[in-house]
Amino acid sequence: METVKTIKGVDQEIWAEFKSLAAKNNVPVGKLFRHLVEEYQKNQSNEWKDILSMGKILSNQEAKEIENEVKRIRSERGFRNL
Repeated sequence: METVKTIKGVDQEIWAEFKSLAAKNNVPVGKLFRHLVEEYQKNQSNEWKDILSMGKILSNQEAKEIENEVKRIRSERGFRNL
């Protein structure tokens, strides 16, 4: 037996567009929704993999120079150094 679910924040225009996409691709709405969720999860995890596997933005020398500059500015302004 199928059940009816309500999705908050989905207006008639978006719902009609979603149903239209399902009809154009000749897929049931539930299957399209499942596919949408799976693709969203896959893309979300791929983005983090890309971010975490990126190479260094700065060289070790550049990072050390920035760290020293931050320490200098903090001491000039009266903040404690970290």
